[in-house]
Amino acid sequence: MTKKDKKLFGFNKNVFFAGLVSFFMDISSEMIYPLVPLFLSNVLGTSKSVIGLIEGIAESTASLLKVFSGWFSDKIGNRKWLMAAGYGISTLSRPIIALATGWQNVLGSRFVDRFGKGVRTAPRDAIIVESSDRTYLGRAFGFHRALDTMGAVVGPALAFFLLGILSNDYRKVFWLSMIPGVIAVLLIILFITEKKKAVATHADRPKLTFKHFDWRFKFFVAIAGLFAVGNSSDVFLILRAQQMGITTVMIPVVYLLFNLVYSLSALPAGIAADRFGKKRVIFLGFVLFAVLYYGFAVAGSATAIWVLFGLYGLFMGLTEGIQKAFLATIIPQDFKATAFGVYNTAVGIAMFPASLIGGWLWDHVSPSATFYFGAITASLSAALFVMFIAVVKRSDPAQH
Repeated sequence: MTKKDKKLFGFNKNVFFAGLVSFFMDISSEMIYPLVPLFLSNVLGTSKSVIGLIEGIAESTASLLKVFSGWFSDKIGNRKWLMAAGYGISTLSRPIIALATGWQNVLGSRFVDRFGKGVRTAPRDAIIVESSDRTYLGRAFGFHRALDTMGAVVGPALAFFLLGILSNDYRKVFWLSMIPGVIAVLLIILFITEKKKAVATHADRPKLTFKHFDWRFKFFVAIAGLFAVGNSSDVFLILRAQQMGITTVMIPVVYLLFNLVYSLSALPAGIAADRFGKKRVIFLGFVLFAVLYYGFAVAGSATAIWVLFGLYGLFMGLTEGIQKAFLATIIPQDFKATAFGVYNTAVGIAMFPASLIGGWLWDHVSPSATFYFGAITASLSAALFVMFIAVVKRSDPAQH
């Protein structure tokens, strides 16, 4: 076995180290993420409308850039250094928030962080694909998702510990979050390798267009976009938790619970989707989201918030990846990359008004209104999805 083909714990070394990279970067990100809305609200006195604006810009940036980063990686024939640049950019966002004196600085930090995520995601996924046997792609991505989610559990736990010994000093936690980020970048530089590949010709590059896709793809993307409009940033869930009496030091633990349930439910949900049908699981996810957002709207105690965060983790396990798996069944074989690009762009565009609307409703109507809105859009998405399935069955009885 050559050095290039060396395996670690049964995985190609690129797959193994890409998993470790995501583990450390998720520790870094999740040390910060559950604290950002509290820092904005409690320390900087920022309104919920502005918090919504910050998150809308940040999340849309990441989703939109994934499309162009993948295309650019194909164009220049490089994965590793784009991946390293993306992780490095995100790490450099930490000092901006640690030194922030106003919400504009936090916006800058979140934008830089999500810009880095948008740059790194597609090249990283491409490295995993190119380093894996096609027979074991699911195993490779499953391993990567497992380490990524493990980092999302360790990060909030570490933030909880640090807040306790640092007397709730947010800024010190932000500074310390740079350490796992730097480790992630060093792992890429030292251990990730890639084969030189021919640069794609102009004719080979996928175009971001709808013309290759039928009504099923367009209808499903429209449903996903509607759902995304009501799926405001998780920062509003964190603010709701604080409003219901959960202390600052316990917020990372609540978020840890969400990530833990998410990580434990993702694999069983994927197995269930394969066995009972992806459409059923997607529908269940829409319904569960509507129920839990209604729950956040009417919640009257900290206990209810703990339960709802657990259910939110279950929702993520039911939906993350399964919508894309379903999408792969209704698009042409030769245009899968383009299809996922269009899908990510549509959802990314919808994420901007989602957080903007959520913040405006919180400030000008009531905190509950933010969650009522999400429950309504999820219910409409579920109803449209039922219609979609019925029409598909009528037009093609072989679909089930």
